[in-house]
Amino acid sequence: MSGTSSPEAVKKLLENMQSDLRALSLECKKKFPPVKEAAESGIIKVKTIAARNTEILAALKENSSEVVQPFLMGCGTKEPKITQLCLAAIQRLMSHEVVSETAAGNIINMLWQLMENSLEELKLLQTVLVLLTTNTVVHDEALSKAIVLCFRLHFTKDNITNNTAAATVRQVVTVVFERMVAEDERHRDITDQPVLVQGNSNRRSVSTLKPCAKDAYMLFQDLCQLVNADAPYWLIGMTEMTRTFGLELLESVLNDFPQVFLQHQEFSFLLKERVCPLVIKLFSPNIKFRQGSSTSSSPAPVEKPYFPICMRLLRVVSVLIKQFYSLLVTECEIFLSLLVKFLDADKPQWLRAVAVESIHRLCVQPQLLRSFCQSYDMKQHSTKVFRDIVNALGSFIQSLFLVPPTGNPAATNQAGNNNSGGPVSAPANSGMLGIGGGVTLLPAFEYRGTWIPILTVTVQGSAKATYLEMLDKVEPPTIPEGYAMSVAFHCLLDLVRGITSMIEGELGEVETECQTTTTEAVSSPTQSSEQQELQSTSDQMDKEIVSRAVWEEMVNACWCGLLAALSLLLDASTDEAATENILKAELTMAALCGRLGLVTSRDAFITAICKAYSIQGQSVMMISPSSESHQQVVAVGQPLAVQPQGTVMLTSKNIQCMRTLLNLAHCHGAVLGTSWQLVLATLQHLVWILGLKPSSGGALKPGRAVEGPSTVLTTAVMTDLPVISNILSRLFESSQYLDDVSLHHLINALCSLSLEAMDMAYGNNKEPSLFAVAKLLETGLVNMHRIEILWRPLTGHLLEVCQHPNSRMREWGAEALTSLIKAGLTFNHDPPLSQNQRLQLLLLNPLKEMSNINHPDIRLKQLECVLQILQSQGDSLGPGWPLVLGVMGAIRNDQGESLIRTAFQCLQLVVTDFLPTMPCTCLQIVVDVAGSFGLHNQELNISLTSIGLLWNISDYFFQRGETIEKELNKEEAAQQKQAEEKGVVLNRPFHPAPPFDCLWLCLYAKLGELCVDPRPAVRKSAGQTLFSTIGAHGTLLQHSTWHTVIWKVLFHLLDRVRESSTTADKEKIESGGGNILIHHSRDTAEKQWAETWVLTLAGVARIFNTRRYLLQPLGDFSRAWDVLLDHIQSAALSKNNEVSLAALKSFQEILQIVSPARDSDKPETPPAVNVPVPVLLGPISGPSLNRPFVRTDSIGERLGRYSSSEPPVVTDELEDLNLWWAAWNTWYRIGSESTKPPTTFDKLTFIPSQPFLTALIQIFPALYQHIKTGFNMDDLQKLGVILHSAVSVPISSDASPFILPSYTEAVLTSLQEAVLTALDVLQKAICVGPESMQIMYPAIFDQLLAFVEFSCKPPQYGQLETKHIANAKYNQAEWVALNYVPFAERSLDVVVDLYQKTACHKAVVNEKVLQNIIKTLRVPLSLKYSCPSESTWKLAVSSLLKVLSIGLPVARQHASSGKFDSMWPELANTFEDFLFTKSIPPDNLSIQEFQRNESIDVEVVQLISTEILPYANFIPKEFVGQIMTMLNKGSIHSQSSSFTEAEIDIRLREEFSKMCFETLLQFSFSNKVTTPQEGYISRMALSVLLKRSQDVLHRYIEDERLSGRCPLPRQQVTEIIFVLKAVSTLIDSLKKTKPENVDGNTWAQVIALYPTLVECITCSSSEVCSALKEALVPFKDFMQPPTSKVQNGES
Repeated sequence: MSGTSSPEAVKKLLENMQSDLRALSLECKKKFPPVKEAAESGIIKVKTIAARNTEILAALKENSSEVVQPFLMGCGTKEPKITQLCLAAIQRLMSHEVVSETAAGNIINMLWQLMENSLEELKLLQTVLVLLTTNTVVHDEALSKAIVLCFRLHFTKDNITNNTAAATVRQVVTVVFERMVAEDERHRDITDQPVLVQGNSNRRSVSTLKPCAKDAYMLFQDLCQLVNADAPYWLIGMTEMTRTFGLELLESVLNDFPQVFLQHQEFSFLLKERVCPLVIKLFSPNIKFRQGSSTSSSPAPVEKPYFPICMRLLRVVSVLIKQFYSLLVTECEIFLSLLVKFLDADKPQWLRAVAVESIHRLCVQPQLLRSFCQSYDMKQHSTKVFRDIVNALGSFIQSLFLVPPTGNPAATNQAGNNNSGGPVSAPANSGMLGIGGGVTLLPAFEYRGTWIPILTVTVQGSAKATYLEMLDKVEPPTIPEGYAMSVAFHCLLDLVRGITSMIEGELGEVETECQTTTTEAVSSPTQSSEQQELQSTSDQMDKEIVSRAVWEEMVNACWCGLLAALSLLLDASTDEAATENILKAELTMAALCGRLGLVTSRDAFITAICKAYSIQGQSVMMISPSSESHQQVVAVGQPLAVQPQGTVMLTSKNIQCMRTLLNLAHCHGAVLGTSWQLVLATLQHLVWILGLKPSSGGALKPGRAVEGPSTVLTTAVMTDLPVISNILSRLFESSQYLDDVSLHHLINALCSLSLEAMDMAYGNNKEPSLFAVAKLLETGLVNMHRIEILWRPLTGHLLEVCQHPNSRMREWGAEALTSLIKAGLTFNHDPPLSQNQRLQLLLLNPLKEMSNINHPDIRLKQLECVLQILQSQGDSLGPGWPLVLGVMGAIRNDQGESLIRTAFQCLQLVVTDFLPTMPCTCLQIVVDVAGSFGLHNQELNISLTSIGLLWNISDYFFQRGETIEKELNKEEAAQQKQAEEKGVVLNRPFHPAPPFDCLWLCLYAKLGELCVDPRPAVRKSAGQTLFSTIGAHGTLLQHSTWHTVIWKVLFHLLDRVRESSTTADKEKIESGGGNILIHHSRDTAEKQWAETWVLTLAGVARIFNTRRYLLQPLGDFSRAWDVLLDHIQSAALSKNNEVSLAALKSFQEILQIVSPARDSDKPETPPAVNVPVPVLLGPISGPSLNRPFVRTDSIGERLGRYSSSEPPVVTDELEDLNLWWAAWNTWYRIGSESTKPPTTFDKLTFIPSQPFLTALIQIFPALYQHIKTGFNMDDLQKLGVILHSAVSVPISSDASPFILPSYTEAVLTSLQEAVLTALDVLQKAICVGPESMQIMYPAIFDQLLAFVEFSCKPPQYGQLETKHIANAKYNQAEWVALNYVPFAERSLDVVVDLYQKTACHKAVVNEKVLQNIIKTLRVPLSLKYSCPSESTWKLAVSSLLKVLSIGLPVARQHASSGKFDSMWPELANTFEDFLFTKSIPPDNLSIQEFQRNESIDVEVVQLISTEILPYANFIPKEFVGQIMTMLNKGSIHSQSSSFTEAEIDIRLREEFSKMCFETLLQFSFSNKVTTPQEGYISRMALSVLLKRSQDVLHRYIEDERLSGRCPLPRQQVTEIIFVLKAVSTLIDSLKKTKPENVDGNTWAQVIALYPTLVECITCSSSEVCSALKEALVPFKDFMQPPTSKVQNGES
């Protein structure tokens, strides 16, 4: 229950009423009895009502007319005291709502009377107010009367009453409308909500309105009438009214009860039809009025604008626009246009001020502005109201700067043209409060000398007007300077703030709605709901399209004006706060335009901010002495330009702009798009002037600019630098929150900035601007999580920077690029790099691209980066390996030592640490790269080390073979599949070989290339490595791959080496660079290549030798063998001792091979191998197809290793023989070519060396073992030629001391040994060989005998002049012949030995070997003392004796065959030549020597006596005759008949003579004459002997006679004594012989001696005498005649 209806309240009311009535009756008792009575009856009435009714209040209200009557009568007394009491009582009743309509009417009438009598005016007002506010019983005329009453009281003379009445009127008007609102509320549920009024609806009749509404309608209508100075329809009794009050009331109604007008068509109609025209009409003086103009359309003079009305009208307009814009679209357009007009410069200042305030009110209502935009700006053929408002504000601000205070009309013409040519006159002191240097401390704007202070007019965001609220002022107020400017400034700021916050709010909603709907749509389960979702989404889309159009239109409409105004203000601002606000506004607009995608406007705002800082490269503010800036200068520097001119001054305002830019970029980077370019260019300029330099990671740190002197920074800035640098870094860090497109814009902007910087840095070495590069790096680093989207443009640009000629620029480009790559690889990507190979390759690609840049510093950076990547990321590079290795491999020879060294360091790291972690497919690249370093000729050590690396790599392949092979095979299969799908052929080097083998082949091929490097050391090292790897690891290769190794690697290499060696330069190399001395054996390129050739050939030969079991089963082994032999031959025939000798060594090596099947020390071979005929074998049961890596080399396993696909071929004996015969032919060619004497000789003639020849000949025995079965006479002939030629080769004089023994030693050279060995091997082979071979004996004898001849006649070597060693001083002769004596003698020994074995051989007999031997020996024997060596003839003798001792019996045996006929004369001549030599013994021969030599002669005679003469009957007669003659000749000392002193000392061979004589004798009396032949021999011998004796005696007698007294020489005496003794011996013998055996002639000869003997008696020598005595004694037997006569020849 309400407070007034509670029982207590009712009780109190009743009591009060009664007491009031009592008081009234008391007061009126005397003067007004009727009143008293009425009061009393009233008491009774009250009591009765209270007693009778339960609902007392209702009953009271029913009877209120009666209850009130006493009080009305009381008022009628016009007695103040009574009136007051009555009014109080009436008020009490009213407040308890117990007054009926009738009572109320009565009360009002009573009040009207009081009013007309001007009684209790304030109480009256109070009562009316109570009556109207406590209930709604007063309607229609009563109500209008009450209102008129209040109006009338308003216009009394009493000020208090006036004001109270005014307040009451306002309240009453409000109450009327409140009632209507309440009524609507009550009826809302019952009736339909009235449709919102359409602006153009017809007037409805008032009768349709409900009571309260009707009252309100009538009241409002009359207010309009009154303001318009027309008579009211309803407020009857009005006497006067003011427009100002009317306008205030209208404004308050419109402001407080907008819904009434919006919901009721009748009221809307009033607005349109009455209020708006009224307002427009009242505005007319303001519109028409121009300061200083008097023209007018009406004849009456123009009224002046009246401030109070004008100001109130503007307030009404503000309300109309604010509340009823939607109803009054057209009217508002007019109002707004008026407002805009009021800002014109020709309107009074106060009018402009209030107009600006009104506009400010609009500016803080963004939704309203939005409606304007929708209703006008977006409609065709409509005023662009929103645009006009903004532009008007701009012009207004501009005009404030331009209108001089004097009101000079000339200035007004320039309004809106701030670039006018004419100077703006403005007194210099305007607004300047002269302090010190004329700088004011007040915040202000200053532009072209116009100074306008900034006043604080309002709180941000609320339009608190000053002059619109001056309702009490009648006269226009004076407007302080700067007020209008400040309000206009705030208008702009609030406009910007309002629009942007509204649009951004709506944008945000739209975005979140989109997100929610899309997520809902995604998650919705059923079809139907999905459709609904789609429906709602499309609705939203439409809504968004509409909204977006509005937003864009709003921005498009306002941005130009805003920008112009704000830029002007920014230019003029001298206050930090104001500057801050302007910049903030520009920034918000830029951001908004950006969000809406309005590029032009966005860029314009950003440009404005940048301009306020500076345009890139232009001066911010050129320093000039007359500068009137009131800004604090904080920095001075050089502009960033190609040719900087002047210096640049940075003020604190510039720094503020800078901060705004940073803020913009930081917070709104996502919407900057292409404007990044501008923003960054400006930031770059700042950074340049402040001298910030990039440091690691791209952050900028304070560092002094290189162009130092012109840069000056105040301490204020110095302390700010770290902050600015920090903000800059944060700005780029925040790029990680940008979306992809914005990020691309940022990157593009940085790139084009960088391009500009690069252009500026061309052609000079000044410090370039590195801002863009540093920031690209920083941006890249913070966006690693999505690096893929920006990597290509980013790195593509940095690669360009890396190629820049300016070293500092380049260095930073490389720094940025490498830092990004390293960061990219270390970043924790999702998915990790190991699973995202594409990304990893993308990241590494620029590293590879850097290889195309030729600047060494860049390449060094690149390699250092690689090194760091390897150290940190090496284990996880995976598919990136080819790129990384490619970088190392891309270093070229000409790129300087340090680069090559760094790259090589990387490679070493890879080989030592990372081979196991890289994919096996990359191993081939590692090989290639290592090989390429070997070929670099900058640094020998690197080349050599790289060869070492190749060796390490090969070791690695060997150890990890199985795993590598599996992986490669897998990869190969995959590639094969791909290739087949694409239909292309898989292309890789060495294709058909399995991939693992290809890897080896690549390694071998690389080493092969290095083997022909120009540098000897590299060649040597590579060669050793190549052959070592093939030797050590070759077993891993598939069998078929060996084919490639042989042909593509080894033979290819041999070809190249042979070619290089044969074409090498023979010029002497002075020294090996630096002060290395080169040994004379290596001092020409040719000699150095010779070493390589040697190494290579030896290596290949060794492989052929050790891997023969692998190579032989290959199909074309014999072809390979031929090629190898060809190489050996060309090397052996090369004119270089070292090479040729080495070739033979290789030849020897390959000949020591044994055929595997016959190799006893190998383990058991599979049975297949022993099959004699090649058959096709089934698969050998061995390991499965995966090749096991067997480390052993047993044949069985080797054969097992070749899988079933290629059965091993059994080595065929025939093929084997072919190989050996090929070798023999090669040997023969080498021998014949190398030993053939050259046709001409000069200094350079090449003559093979002894070691070479020795080696050549030494090969033969080994070779012969294999070809002996087919070795025939022709071959022997060829061999003989070579042996002969080889032995004939002389040696060079400088080598002779090492090869030749001193002459006295009889030693064979090794070559001679070898020759003999070769022959020895042959004869041994013949010895055990079949019969057919034995025909070769004679040839061997011939050969040996040819050698024997050398003892006396050394061989000739072509036309070469050789000196004999004995008389060659080493330094004189070019060539020295060998001492062949020992060789000849050894050959002779061999001949003798051999003959002893083979004398009876048919061939030996047939081929007259014995005769040849004798013939050969005859030479030294006949020379005897003239032989080069004494030993020769002695050996010849002893050999002859040995040979004859064997040969003569054979000869006798074959006497009949006549095969030896020709031998006898030869033998006889030989004896003759030897025993009676023509050579004279040397003078220094000692007696002992002489006797020894004599004993040799004796031996020969003994041989004759034992071996020849006894068999005279088997020997030709002539021969015997010759022998006899010889013996005869020898038996008597031959003494020249005339001798001189010199010959006296000739030694007589007494023993020899004696022996001859004895032999003669022996054969003279041979008792056993069995054949006539023998008798003949005896007779012959005797006759010879006797003749001989006769001669000696005769000569002795002659000499004795001649000598006179002188004794004869000793020999002659001895000889004569010997003859005498012989005679006596002979006679003795004859006596003993049977007479019939002695020829008659013989006796005759003996007797004929006697006279001669007698003649000797006269000799003087006693020895002769005694001998003579003995000789004469036997003659006594002849003194008697014999008994019978024996005829000669008969017995």
